Amino acid sequence: MTAPRRSGVIEKSMPVAQPSSTLMRERPRSKGSAIKKHQPGRLGSTMNQRHLAASKQSQGPSVGTDKRLPGRLGSGSTTRRALLAVTAILCGLGLLMVLSASSVTSVLAGASPWKVFMFQCLWVCFGALGLAIAAKVDYHFWRKFRVLLPAVTIALLVAVLLPHIGTTVGGSSRWLGFGIVRLQPSELAKLAMVLFGADLLARRGDKSMQVTTTVRPMLFMLAVMGVLVMKQPDMGTTLVLGCIAFGLLFTAGVPMRSLAKILALLAVAATLAAVMDPYRRDRLLSFIDPWAHASGSGYQVVQSVIGMGSGGLFGLGLGAGHEKWNLLPNAHTDFIFSVIGQETGLIGCLLVLVLFGLFVWLGIRTAARAPDRFGTFMASGITCWLLAQAVINIGAVVGLLPVTGIPLPFISYGGSSLVIDMAATGILVNIAGKERRRSPRKNLRGEPR
Repeated sequence: MTAPRRSGVIEKSMPVAQPSSTLMRERPRSKGSAIKKHQPGRLGSTMNQRHLAASKQSQGPSVGTDKRLPGRLGSGSTTRRALLAVTAILCGLGLLMVLSASSVTSVLAGASPWKVFMFQCLWVCFGALGLAIAAKVDYHFWRKFRVLLPAVTIALLVAVLLPHIGTTVGGSSRWLGFGIVRLQPSELAKLAMVLFGADLLARRGDKSMQVTTTVRPMLFMLAVMGVLVMKQPDMGTTLVLGCIAFGLLFTAGVPMRSLAKILALLAVAATLAAVMDPYRRDRLLSFIDPWAHASGSGYQVVQSVIGMGSGGLFGLGLGAGHEKWNLLPNAHTDFIFSVIGQETGLIGCLLVLVLFGLFVWLGIRTAARAPDRFGTFMASGITCWLLAQAVINIGAVVGLLPVTGIPLPFISYGGSSLVIDMAATGILVNIAGKERRRSPRKNLRGEPR
């Protein structure tokens, strides 16, 4: 008995009504693609199981309607290292400039020229510890405090305003504590605003078009914290809180008409707050024409501009600036950017701007590649927070914005501000470590290009 021919077996086992199979026979593929197509049972299922397991581990516990975004989870080591490097450079530059700007003031006060610098080193160490802890802890852990942190922050903001509890310095009651151990609740309010907004929008992300479910809760929290912060008074932090809320709503996809109304409402509220208070009204008038108030409310801005202008292209040299000799108030805090301009020139100022621009770009990259909505909103909120604070500070130093008394992130002298900024950066670093990578593009046959 003659054995049947191979072609007969193929024709018998493969229906003629399937042109795709015929096309596959006429166009042979590579060996690797044939394995992927015809042997999916062992290799394909194992790869899928590993991918799903890695995704679940990196995702962490989900809350509400928060869903994982499509894509492949990557190590994010490049973004993490870049964020850490930029933060380290900014903090190192801050230490150097704080030493230069504060040594003269300390000597004139009868103290050691290293006094303020040593305190700044202490705050940097605490901030580095907070950054390291936040970078190690999964960012989903902080979601458990979405209600507790805003509640505690509001309680602390109320306590600051109570007599014999809040510490008043320079006409503003912003601190709790005594000696060098002080807490500024308004700095904690920024982190609480980010956490509250990120959790709210992550749970109600599919309802971003509904104003009642997303916009109103955000505006309510902003109004509560903003009123308490303005009572201190601290208009700069209030503006930063408004920028955080606006940035989160923009990221959530709230309609532009609603965002325009919110922006107009915030502008009207800020204008009324500035006009109704005599001190802030003088600041606003001096911003319009500081040279007309050079001996009064515009003195600080005029001295800042003079100092930056005298720096030229390359500056007068580290330690050679003269504005810090009691000519420029708050030289090592709110107006440290003016000292940078005078001693390092335009080159030094551009370096600082480039570093902040790189930090913002890395923050946007982290938000765009976050593995879930909560991570996206947390990264966006922290980035908007530090960007707004840097813009408001530098704008006031160069005379483009009114003086609000807000520090420059990572560079200005400060305890609560520096520690909380670095801890928030640690959360951003943790999100960057779980970033998604785009899946490779495939051709019509399902093969990677």
